[in-house]
Amino acid sequence: MARLSLRKLFIFFLCLSAVLFLLITLQVIVELGQQHFGQCKPPGEPESEYPYIVWWSPLTGELGRLGECGTNKCYFTINKTFYSHPSTHAFLFYGTDFNIESLPLPRTACHQWALFHEESPKNNYKLFHEPVITLFNHTATFSQHSHLPLTSQFLESLQVLTSHRHLVPLTQKNKLRKMLAPVVYVQSDCDTPSDRDAYVSELMKHIQVDSYGQCLHNKDLPPLLRDSTAMEEQSFYQILAQYKFILAFENSVCDDYITEKLWRPLKLGVVPVYYGAPNIRKWLPNNRSAVVVIPDEPPEKLAQYLKRLDEDDREYATYLEWKLKREVSNLELVKELKERPWGVQDLTQENYIDVFECMVCNRVWENIDRQKKGLVPKSWQAEGNHLKCPPPKMFDFVSDPRNQTSLRGIWISSYEQSKKEARALRWLAERNRNFTVGQYWKEVFPD
Repeated sequence: MARLSLRKLFIFFLCLSAVLFLLITLQVIVELGQQHFGQCKPPGEPESEYPYIVWWSPLTGELGRLGECGTNKCYFTINKTFYSHPSTHAFLFYGTDFNIESLPLPRTACHQWALFHEESPKNNYKLFHEPVITLFNHTATFSQHSHLPLTSQFLESLQVLTSHRHLVPLTQKNKLRKMLAPVVYVQSDCDTPSDRDAYVSELMKHIQVDSYGQCLHNKDLPPLLRDSTAMEEQSFYQILAQYKFILAFENSVCDDYITEKLWRPLKLGVVPVYYGAPNIRKWLPNNRSAVVVIPDEPPEKLAQYLKRLDEDDREYATYLEWKLKREVSNLELVKELKERPWGVQDLTQENYIDVFECMVCNRVWENIDRQKKGLVPKSWQAEGNHLKCPPPKMFDFVSDPRNQTSLRGIWISSYEQSKKEARALRWLAERNRNFTVGQYWKEVFPD
């Protein structure tokens, strides 16, 4: 009988343990679910009337501002002491200043991360890998795939494209050819990931190029225009507008990464010779408004084509026909400029930083409202294509070694190291506690 009683007692405790295990498991599942969906303290409670959103990168410099986003309001600040405030719902980062030495960790269930980064990968390569970009809930980047695309950030309007304000007649350009090269190049950021200087150096062997910048410099600007801040001066525009071609080479090769290097010659009525975004034809005013460089073809072939255009007025004029008629036939570009929620140098429209802030603010409020209604909060997640560029490549033709520096070869190794940095940062962020710079580099280089 005693043996039977002990057996019953054993079974009783076994069942009790199983029940307790199930209860604990259920509680963990509930807590994990709350953590995943981000149950935050709603505003209106004693701590705050509005949700707080902290600029972890001090881009705006504002210690505190109550921002109005339609019917919603959020309190924006660069004060990092609000990290632990119960009404803080989101942290905003500027990509160029994204620093592993200071991150808002541990990251609580209700903390959303948002990235604003309009720059190329040379400013912060680790952001351009999936392990890091997917740490963010909301994105505003040059990529059309991001939550708030900034692809047209350097183009004010369709009107500046079609304007004839700076247009120099072709007959006058032909007369100026006695003093000017057919092609102009203006860059002072040398040896970039796109390896543009190596290409241009080779191109200059086959066609005359006036180079005013520090890179491959062979022609001087007037003294008053030699400062980099003078790039938007009207007198500088007047010089460039006299040329037939402008080398519009981006510092990095990424889909949708398009800067003023393309838009400036189009505004001036000069044919851009473009190298950069592989999908550039998606954004041109029409399919014959720029000479698009084919990187696999030798620069000599491009030089021959430019010479032919220089000598044939009728063929050259086909590249400016859209400008002369003031017609932009690319409906996708027209749609982009009409529908983007921000403006460029337009006081009647919000700027893209304000729109970025309000995107996050409104999403925070959307979940607050859902939480009040007992609904599951909505989740947002950045994807790998929100900020992505292919590995940098160096042109394999032989360039003049006198025009090269030791910086030219750093970008491939920098890119490869950035992949290790991205994996290390992801692991440390998922561990969800503060880490030192030493711990970070130990993860990057474990050996």
